[in-house]
Amino acid sequence: MNYLNKLVNSLNKHPLSIVQFNDILEMSDTFFDNIELEKELLISNGLPIHFSDDYVMLKTSENLIKDQTFCIVDIETSAGNAKSGQIIEIGAVKYKNGQVIEKYDSLVNTGNIPYKIQELTGITPAMTHDAPNLRTVLEEFKIFLEDDVFVAHAIAFDYKFISDSFKKYDLGELCNRRLCTIELSKKVIDCERYGLKYLKEHLNIDIENHHRAFSDALSTQKILEVCLDRLPRKVITTEDLIKFSKKQ
Repeated sequence: MNYLNKLVNSLNKHPLSIVQFNDILEMSDTFFDNIELEKELLISNGLPIHFSDDYVMLKTSENLIKDQTFCIVDIETSAGNAKSGQIIEIGAVKYKNGQVIEKYDSLVNTGNIPYKIQELTGITPAMTHDAPNLRTVLEEFKIFLEDDVFVAHAIAFDYKFISDSFKKYDLGELCNRRLCTIELSKKVIDCERYGLKYLKEHLNIDIENHHRAFSDALSTQKILEVCLDRLPRKVITTEDLIKFSKKQ
């Protein structure tokens, strides 16, 4: 969806009338020729928009941080991209206003896990024998994620790998707003290095099983919690937070 950034940037400035919203879609290279179907596709792919009184609003521009649900995600994979490998484990926690409110954790059935990945993660093909297949896990995770803010440590990898996996199985793609805890932690935590292992040590986060998806998602949630406690007062909405994390 090449028009997505333009659409989000416009919605970030102010709500759009239905006419303005439709004009952007009509002038863009959309998946569907039908505008109504394209709107449904955006919503099903996690773009946090809602319609009210003939206007379209971006929920994350309105949501206070305390009212936002963040979905903190980590994956383990058999290779560096979705073309040459696949997800072998997904772990995620939903976090809102200081509380973990939901959890998702699943291995993925696969008979091909390179030995170096087995060494790194401790996940063997035998461990995944009774796990659901990748399509099933992706379908479950898409329902779990909804339109929450997608959070990960070094988000470019997790977000793209999952989005590419969705597309590979004709499940759409990710349109969720996203937040990287590496970028955010650099703004509010004074640390020599910002890898997950180093931040865990620096912040005394005592969660074992490093390089397992659910444990790393929990560790990332703890880092997010620390970061949110240290934000400047001017960072109020979810979009304020996303912009702050990217500020140079």
